[in-house]
Amino acid sequence: MSELGVPPVPWTPANFLALPPEQSAPETAAVVLLPVPIDSTTSFRSGARYGPAAIIAASAALEDYDLELDIDVAGLGIHTAPPLEPHVGDPHQMAERIRQAVSYYAAAGKLTGVIGGDHSAAIGSALAHLERHPNLSVLYIDAHADLRNEYQGAAWGHGSAARRIAERCPIMLAGVRTLALEERDYINESGIPTHYWPPRSQDYIAEVISGLDSDVYVSLDLDVLDPSEMAAVGTPEPGGMRWPELLELLRRVAERRRIVGFDVCELAPNEGPPANSYTAAKLVYKLVAYAAHVSGHNDRLS
Repeated sequence: MSELGVPPVPWTPANFLALPPEQSAPETAAVVLLPVPIDSTTSFRSGARYGPAAIIAASAALEDYDLELDIDVAGLGIHTAPPLEPHVGDPHQMAERIRQAVSYYAAAGKLTGVIGGDHSAAIGSALAHLERHPNLSVLYIDAHADLRNEYQGAAWGHGSAARRIAERCPIMLAGVRTLALEERDYINESGIPTHYWPPRSQDYIAEVISGLDSDVYVSLDLDVLDPSEMAAVGTPEPGGMRWPELLELLRRVAERRRIVGFDVCELAPNEGPPANSYTAAKLVYKLVAYAAHVSGHNDRLS
């Protein structure tokens, strides 16, 4: 019997940007996106486990051409990896699983981005990039500090993600507008650079950039955006960044530093309008473009 293929009619690929095989094959793609559907440590509204699938589905409606940068982002080649199976029994083991998966793709020279899931996904991904970039800085963009030593019994959950990273790697917080007393004390004692929101200086972005090393990992919790633009998150916090403000920060960092990897976390699609999934997909798309084109991670679009 001959091998059964697919009928010769149009199909919509179930990957980021709905790319055809010639633009999404893992061997030739410059970028790998790794879905991590976890939310076992969420503390208010759950549902971030559905975020990766919602982002990938919404991305099919994005235009491949980026008006701001005047490039066809699909020209990079973007491979969407299979969703990583959660380890629901132990967040520490889940962080290790993410580290191994990200290391696999990063070792192959791929710009690797994690699509979460709750923000604990950042731990394993950031540490995987630290292995390849010893001078790495982590830019942690979040409405919350995530610096508790443990929260609700979890030391490797979303409330402690920045703390676990800070124990291994220089980290800078940006967009913070709420934190616990324990976290305030830890910031004061450790000296972790923290840029609160709203900004307390006229050009806080220049201050952010000056405190980062040449290689930067960007970890982004969608709740840094104001709930009027991003309601579909586990812990919405009023008074946040607007879309143009967030993009300006990311682009200026990309212009002056080399973004070597990233994560976008905490979309809980059932907690907000469908437009939020599209916004999250657009943000992943912009980070791919900034890292690969503006930061010069890959020269295919130069």
